Amino acid sequence: MEAVAAFSGSIPGQVLLALGQTIVVVCVCFDMVRALSVPRSHRRYVASTVFRTLAIPSVVANGLTVLVALVLASWIDVVMGMFVLMAIIFRLHNDKDEDNWWKGKGRKLARWAGRQFGGRTAAPATG
Repeated sequence: MEAVAAFSGSIPGQVLLALGQTIVVVCVCFDMVRALSVPRSHRRYVASTVFRTLAIPSVVANGLTVLVALVLASWIDVVMGMFVLMAIIFRLHNDKDEDNWWKGKGRKLARWAGRQFGGRTAAPATG
């Protein structure tokens, strides 16, 4: 735990934490744009795509920030960080009907991966 506290106080640690918090802020801002945009509009489609793309990195970055705050015993930062963490997770799981670039990509990526990495069998040699 002392290593976490020492790294978070160093310049590289501060830069990484600042980049992580920047990702969190951008994610939350695009979620707000998504919430205030007209349904089925291009603006909402873009905002939903950016939010879905940044949600998981935001959860990881904010989780690390909460861990650092926990190690440093900064309880108000732990509480605020957990609030933001739960809000992002709730918003990610709550709005499943949004149209975004990622919708349907799971099956397409799985088919592509199956074609690329699937067991290709060679034709048996004849004769």
